[in-house]
Amino acid sequence: MTFHNQMNIFFSQCDKFKRLSLHELLRITSDTAVEEYRQRGLSRDVLTQNGYAILVSRVSFKINRMPKENEHITITTWEEKPEALQFVRAYRIKDKDGNPIVEGLSSWLLVNPETRRILPLKNFTMRTAPTEQKQNECAKPSKISIPENMELLAERKILFSDMDGNGHTNNSRYGAFAMDALSEEFQAKNLTAFRLNYSKEAMPGETLKIYGSFSKETNTYTVVGKTDSATSFEAMLTF
Repeated sequence: MTFHNQMNIFFSQCDKFKRLSLHELLRITSDTAVEEYRQRGLSRDVLTQNGYAILVSRVSFKINRMPKENEHITITTWEEKPEALQFVRAYRIKDKDGNPIVEGLSSWLLVNPETRRILPLKNFTMRTAPTEQKQNECAKPSKISIPENMELLAERKILFSDMDGNGHTNNSRYGAFAMDALSEEFQAKNLTAFRLNYSKEAMPGETLKIYGSFSKETNTYTVVGKTDSATSFEAMLTF
């Protein structure tokens, strides 16, 4: 099933260069995925009542260009053939003329909402699993190779505004954490690709130490966020 979501990009969703902010890209694609399920009768409340929660695990985007302030876009999303333990979802964002400007893939885990224990996908019978995969231009979500000797870029305390209705750090906020840790030189550059792998979520009151390393060969910044107890996220930003 293919789902289309049309929207205008507002001023408040953009960075100082009037481009859609990275965390807003994560938010609108995730929200579109959730809305697609809701319209199929699989809202968050319905899933919870049946003992399920679906959590994003990894995302990957190929960015031809970011949407801009006041631009009208269409986000198309669909489920693809699942992997062994993860749902797979694809995204395509087009401008008003139908030109693809962002393509993405994401993987999602099926968990028990109370224990957060990962459940096998065969347990999920509330919809017919897709069997096809379409061609997508972006890299598949996968393990991120972490370089040695990363330097501390920033520290960020998890605060009330980072929380969502589940009482957890919203997945889109990690895009903001990664971008905020970079220097103004890199913040001004245009992203061409972005990958983000979620690990152990940072909780309210915890402080993320954000480390980074830039590769001139690949023009990629690798960024890792850690709390005192565990790695929280890993990201790759390619310019």
